[in-house]
Amino acid sequence: MPVEVVRKALRTLRTRDAGLAALRRAGRAAIVAPGLFALGTEVIGNPMTALFSSFGSIALLLFVDFGGPRKDRLAAQSALVAAGLVLVTLGTLASRSAWSAGPATLAVAFLILFSGVVSSVLATASTAMLATFVLSVSLKGPVSGIPDRLAGYAMAGAASVVAVTLLWPAPARDPLRAAVIRACALLARRLRAEADRVDRGHVPAGRAAPSEEAAEAATALRRTFFATPYRPTGLSTEARAMVRLVDEVAWLEAILDRTPVDGPASPSHAAVRGAKASAADLLERATRRLEASDTDPEGFRRDLAELRQARTAMEQAAMAVAAPSGAGPGPSPDVAGFVSSLEPGFRAQEAAAAVTAIAGNIALGVAARNRPWWRRALGRGSSGLAGQLSSAQERAGAHVEAHSVWLHNSLRGAVALGLAVLVAALTGVQHSFWVAFGTLAVLRSSALLTGQNALRALLGTVVGILIGGGILSAVGSDTTALWLLLPLALFFAGLAPAAISFAAGQAGFTAVLLILFDIIAPSGWSIGLVRFEDMAIGCAVSVGVGALFWPRGAGAALGRAMSDAVGDSARYLRRSVEYGIARCDPGVPGGSLPEAERRAAAAAARRLDDAFRGFLAERGTKHLPLADVTVLLTAVAVLRLTADAVLDLWRHEDGTAGGDRTRVRLEVLRMAADVCDWFRQASRALAGQGPVPPRPAGGAGADGRLLEAVRRDLAGSGGEGTATAVRVIWTADHLDVARRLQEQMVGPAREVAAQLTSRGTLADRVLRRGVPAKAGA
Repeated sequence: MPVEVVRKALRTLRTRDAGLAALRRAGRAAIVAPGLFALGTEVIGNPMTALFSSFGSIALLLFVDFGGPRKDRLAAQSALVAAGLVLVTLGTLASRSAWSAGPATLAVAFLILFSGVVSSVLATASTAMLATFVLSVSLKGPVSGIPDRLAGYAMAGAASVVAVTLLWPAPARDPLRAAVIRACALLARRLRAEADRVDRGHVPAGRAAPSEEAAEAATALRRTFFATPYRPTGLSTEARAMVRLVDEVAWLEAILDRTPVDGPASPSHAAVRGAKASAADLLERATRRLEASDTDPEGFRRDLAELRQARTAMEQAAMAVAAPSGAGPGPSPDVAGFVSSLEPGFRAQEAAAAVTAIAGNIALGVAARNRPWWRRALGRGSSGLAGQLSSAQERAGAHVEAHSVWLHNSLRGAVALGLAVLVAALTGVQHSFWVAFGTLAVLRSSALLTGQNALRALLGTVVGILIGGGILSAVGSDTTALWLLLPLALFFAGLAPAAISFAAGQAGFTAVLLILFDIIAPSGWSIGLVRFEDMAIGCAVSVGVGALFWPRGAGAALGRAMSDAVGDSARYLRRSVEYGIARCDPGVPGGSLPEAERRAAAAAARRLDDAFRGFLAERGTKHLPLADVTVLLTAVAVLRLTADAVLDLWRHEDGTAGGDRTRVRLEVLRMAADVCDWFRQASRALAGQGPVPPRPAGGAGADGRLLEAVRRDLAGSGGEGTATAVRVIWTADHLDVARRLQEQMVGPAREVAAQLTSRGTLADRVLRRGVPAKAGA
């Protein structure tokens, strides 16, 4: 019977504690922190050293758990220890005056919180760094006391490095990489099936299986990507390349999903088949390189070159059918047939472009991973992506924007902690660091949830006082019993938030505090009552600041971020088309690369990513339908990458094709304006500034006008097709992809906009008014 109970408890724990991460952290802290506390109090005999060694080990072992390979975890842990030593010094220097402690906390807290946009490693370590600084700045001390504090924290740092290395080391798992490998392998299999279909002229047996499996793998990849509270990327080239793959894999899956199963016979079907087969070869090779089973870079470069040749051959085949015999300056006798003849080539060209992008990022990531350690340290060998400094600047710049969730969180946390430290110093409460810790513990994604967590924190504190006080009353002056209970209390405090609840974790920490301080200076129940008072002040500060900086919740913030991302991506698509048409006719203005629009769209996508993570992390009922939100997220990624594909299509155009380009230029620009105007209106609707526009009408008329313009304006001297003509038609096909994307977005956009409007109105009544939304594109 007891064995069965244990097994059931372990099964429940595994369900609530994924990978037993909380159990691992709690076990390490329960071993290390009491030992360091005993060393500081009983051997060294310095209470301050003992306090910083014990709390430092708690911060370094309970509040952070780095992932990745062992050497990366050790590097991150060592860097965190070094940063903590600096924070202890700064906090102690600022602690001498209330008017230096408050502003210093505000500045340091903002820097720590906002730096998380640069790297998920920094974001993961933010709580540990804040706890270290808060402890230092809240405990007033002279400059002469800095060495004692540093000694205690250094002891904790050294012990933490040893603990993460030897005490139940975490397995080296990279779920995102594994999910990318599976998705790419299945998409390559689906591409192979598509090539076989083109070659045989029918659907091969078993085609549905790779389609369904590839779609499920792409969905699982995005689910894995959003499963962590922070964007899983760092400054390394490998990490940045891996994150880019998430959207690119979704893009390729969307391309294959909208490719017709049975299409009309095409004169260029051999070239289309060759392009798809070459794309499948390259994607299979890239997948093997990612999983380290293919170490032949020459083979990879050969497959990449073959795909380029296949794309060129497909373009030439399309040129051959772009103007059927007998076609001249007059109207085309068969516009519908003309459209159908180029459709398979466009689909293959679109898939080949996506595969090329995926393979390029895999090659960058693998090359970066295989660099010698000294090249990694110097940041060398990262050609193909921006340098680490410029990447950090770009990421930080993306969030210097009024509606950035990360900026709101950073400001809210910094102001709350700064006020908490200032209030604690001015009111003279005992153990004032618990005021700031109380503030830090309950800051969450919205004002309503901040209030809920404040109630949980206070409830947990009350329970901890009752339990801890009962323990102290029972053991009396028997310090041996307290020493025996300390590791058990620490273990419970570390495991309870994951295994039981947030309030249970607070109760555990309260009991730990009572035991620690009763060992140093016996005071019984009084220390628990003091902590309750301090926690109440900290919670009140957190609730007030939370309501000030984010009064409408994660759903409203997600709507604003979605609005920005849709509008900025549509603007980027329009400018990409304008760039292509200017390349088609060098005499037309607008020929510069749309770099500003590209950066704005990428920045909006990052803000949307963070807003969605906050939405997923928010407790309680999701008032926005998750399925509809996911459709809109995918649509934003496809829209932005479609703009990338238009740019890729026109980069090598030299504008030498003959003919008058006036009509074709105006027709393509009119199509781009019509398509992007719909997205502009939709973005305004998601910001609460009007209705979602109706489902757009089909573009058959616009297609016909464009094709006639192409045939009149861009035919060669003998009436034959030209490369420029093919690219113009394929640009229109990219716009048609965006137009079909609108059809998928109408329903979800209306549902999300309606929910945001109703929820926003209620929030406005309860919490006055929210932050004004940014207009669409």
